[in-house]
Amino acid sequence: MSAQSDLVSAAAPVAGRDARRAPLARRLAERGVDKTLWLLAPALIITIGLFVYPFVYGISISFQPLQSSNPFQNYIDFFSNPFQSSSIWKTLRLAIPVALVSLLIATPIAYRARRNFRGRKGLTLIIMLPLTFGSVLMAQGMTRIFAQFGWVNLTLQAVGLPRGDFLYNYTGTFISSVIGTVPFLFLLMMGFFGSIDQNIEDAASTLGASPTVRFWRIILPLALPGLITAFMLATVETFAIFPSAILVGDPANSTRVLTLPIYEAANQKSDYTSAAAIAIILTVIELLILGVLLFVRSRIYRGPASGGKG
Repeated sequence: MSAQSDLVSAAAPVAGRDARRAPLARRLAERGVDKTLWLLAPALIITIGLFVYPFVYGISISFQPLQSSNPFQNYIDFFSNPFQSSSIWKTLRLAIPVALVSLLIATPIAYRARRNFRGRKGLTLIIMLPLTFGSVLMAQGMTRIFAQFGWVNLTLQAVGLPRGDFLYNYTGTFISSVIGTVPFLFLLMMGFFGSIDQNIEDAASTLGASPTVRFWRIILPLALPGLITAFMLATVETFAIFPSAILVGDPANSTRVLTLPIYEAANQKSDYTSAAAIAIILTVIELLILGVLLFVRSRIYRGPASGGKG
């Protein structure tokens, strides 16, 4: 009896340790902390190498001006020069309207294309074509289509309207940016609309809701997080605009967006510290816009972005 008691007493600490280990492993697994996390290692390495390190390095050299001992000199030079600092307003003046107009164009098309219908594949292919062209090829095509004697102006003249000035100004860059952004938003919104459970619409239709009522009272509220997300991504994408601002815009005035002084500082003046400072300013503005939109998104709608399909 005594030997049996000794065995039980000896096994008790081991069993206690196993009992303490098992719940911890289980709790970690419930939080997603297990060996499968190693699958994230390649993505983490790429993110650190291609995004985190360049960003941290850019911040560090932005405080190392070439011709001054003042670490903030690059930022002082940028904001004290009206020609340079005005590029902030010109970037916002282009990016936000482009994102808004592109969203207004892409949303109804994506809503219609969320379900199968005859010609859906052809419509999707046509909308996606600008993504395959690229901004440079698209800008070159615009110089033909929107020229003074291009078919757009000839059509306007044929219907009794005056010719428009569509190239080498704000309008040219705006049109080029919208053409390139609409396909991107179309794909995003088609995914958001397609994720909404069809049964919700069917139930509303059974209760007598018209298509208009179903859209405004059911579909749009459920898709609202997607609309805000799409607007955010379109704004960020337009912030990085560069070729069309030069090829079909007015890079010395109305379309002198923030990417242009970054390019000039780095490639024409070889002043990488100044280029890094302007890039940091651009990043901070983007983060502020994203923060505001995320706050608005959280205040307007706190639920899921879909109707709970599945």
